[in-house]
Amino acid sequence: MHPHTSPHTSPPPRPGSGLGSGTRSGSRSRRGARLAAVGATLLLALTALPAAASGAAASGASGAADDDRVLVFSKTAGFRHDSIPDGIAAIKELGAQSGFAVDATEDGAAFTPDNLARYDAVVFLSTTGDVLDTAQQSAFEGYVRAGGGYVGVHAAADTEYDWPFYGGLAGAYFQSHPAIQRATVDVEDRANPATAHLAPTWERTDEWYNYRTNPRERVRVLATLDESSYQGGAMGEDHPISWCQEYRGGRAFYTGFGHTKESYADPAFRQHLLGGIRYATGAAHADCRPEQGYRPLFDGTSTDGWKQAGPGSFTLDTASGTLSSTGGMGMLWYEARELRSYSLKLDWKMAGDDNSGVFVGFPASDDPWSAVNNGYEVQIDATDTPDHTTGSVYGFQSADLAKRDAALNPPGEWNTYEIRVQGERLRIWLNGVKINDFTNRDPARSLLQGYVGIQNHGEGDEVSFRNIRVKDLPAKGGGHHQHHHGG
Repeated sequence: MHPHTSPHTSPPPRPGSGLGSGTRSGSRSRRGARLAAVGATLLLALTALPAAASGAAASGASGAADDDRVLVFSKTAGFRHDSIPDGIAAIKELGAQSGFAVDATEDGAAFTPDNLARYDAVVFLSTTGDVLDTAQQSAFEGYVRAGGGYVGVHAAADTEYDWPFYGGLAGAYFQSHPAIQRATVDVEDRANPATAHLAPTWERTDEWYNYRTNPRERVRVLATLDESSYQGGAMGEDHPISWCQEYRGGRAFYTGFGHTKESYADPAFRQHLLGGIRYATGAAHADCRPEQGYRPLFDGTSTDGWKQAGPGSFTLDTASGTLSSTGGMGMLWYEARELRSYSLKLDWKMAGDDNSGVFVGFPASDDPWSAVNNGYEVQIDATDTPDHTTGSVYGFQSADLAKRDAALNPPGEWNTYEIRVQGERLRIWLNGVKINDFTNRDPARSLLQGYVGIQNHGEGDEVSFRNIRVKDLPAKGGGHHQHHHGG
């Protein structure tokens, strides 16, 4: 809400606009949609299969709902990691704790259209070499194109070098590695479910892969290696080690960690792996579009360049790199620079049913009313009326609620906004999904230039922010009353 509005007493979530209402309830419908799409892709008349449906050799299902299911594939045609049994056991434990069933197989015959259609994601657990024949590859391609998820762990990058589709899905192929040793991991994306629990740097021991190519232009890099912290790095200053992407219709997550048996007993690594699986299955959402060229406005270490307007404040926790709203109603705004044509990205999390927002396009002022009366607020609060909910341009235009609900993570989990301003056009992406497209037609307001800020809404409203960054864009789109087309 705007700073001049009193904190609301939160009603229960309403159908269609409840906070996070699309997070897990879509699993069964996702599988049904995927079955239909697989049938179309492969020209097969498939029907939905129960969890106990017969398929090629798969063993050791953990107990969970039949619409949450993961296949762990660990066939090797080259080097075999002795940590594979530990990895299978860990994923089964994670499934039992988190509500998804796990089947494990080393039989490529499990890769048929109807058997794969039973699974939300397939984990390639340190596979090596050529592990699938042509028909099995075709079945897996159809599965991914129809919305299936892929998780690659460690030597999954040392797999299927002659299958271009797989190379694109994994993101990069293995080239070499030095001896097992301790290294520093720099965590770039701390909103992704695989990395949100980590500090900005992570010290750990593993076998560190060098890759044949750098995948950054095609994927969202989650973490990189600091090559100055260990011996044998061969990729230079930019050495990705974990990433995610949307690929040919599916969701893909890869981590280079996981060589050692000890990894699978490490709570931080287990949470990393679980987050990657949750992204791949669609249980958690993240912006996995490639990202380059952004510069930080808030990097987690200080609020230099920022200024509080109005009552209340934000509490900085440098250990977690987080700003959290306290009291209000006010706004913390970035006074160091006025923005014109730009993409603003920021990560945010609600503790519960809370309220905040992101203001754009307002003139410099120590009065938060300036932002209310002259700018626009992108709302954070999904339990209000449609034009006052998460993703709305507050008071002016509702988000696409179906898309919003399908992309939104619930309280306690991080979300990412992209707010793109070009000319008088304002577009909003939530976790990589465009949910709003608004054009200013109010002659008393203008998005052509202005400042940005984050709201501290009032007592009892706790919203946290991380990694606020901006990228300048070419000025395009027009002035008032101009129509815009395209995405």
